[in-house]
Amino acid sequence: MPGYFAVLTIVLMLGMVVTRAFLLKRQGVAAMQFGKIDKTDFLIPPFALFYFYLVFAAAFHWPSVSTQRFFQAEAVAWAGVLFCLAGLSLLFWTLVSFGRSFRVGIDQEHPDQLITTGSFAFSRNPIYVAFAIILVGQFLVLPNWILLIFLTAAIWLFHRQVLREEAYLKQHYGHEYAAYCRRVRRYL
Repeated sequence: MPGYFAVLTIVLMLGMVVTRAFLLKRQGVAAMQFGKIDKTDFLIPPFALFYFYLVFAAAFHWPSVSTQRFFQAEAVAWAGVLFCLAGLSLLFWTLVSFGRSFRVGIDQEHPDQLITTGSFAFSRNPIYVAFAIILVGQFLVLPNWILLIFLTAAIWLFHRQVLREEAYLKQHYGHEYAAYCRRVRRYL
């Protein structure tokens, strides 16, 4: 049963992000900026699709690269479900907090205002924290070595993107962003 929640988490996570981008597009905001600065970002989607397949395969008993698990503990799997729910809740709160400033990638041509309220009052990067919490939850639900590798790689990629965004924000918002950095932590 927890495996189904892992699948539902992926569907809800993608649904929230795509819906938010679509709603902004209808308002004239081009929220999809993915890969405009660094074309190597386009290497990420195939790996993400493979990750999604692995989660679906584990939940629905489809053919998979590995069915080996580190442990079989129902309580840990349900703890993973709670992590997934917490991550989804934080993601939703963050998408609401973003308002019209939400972007997938860095929008150098049409930046919006610096957001420092809502979930951004507690973390400068709550969307990446939400994604990390979701991935930890999914690993607890489906604890195999491939998802552990994906979790590790994703955290590295999140940090890489955060450093890119911070460099841009420092350059674009200057003292306002520096003051925000002194008040609020990068992650938690």
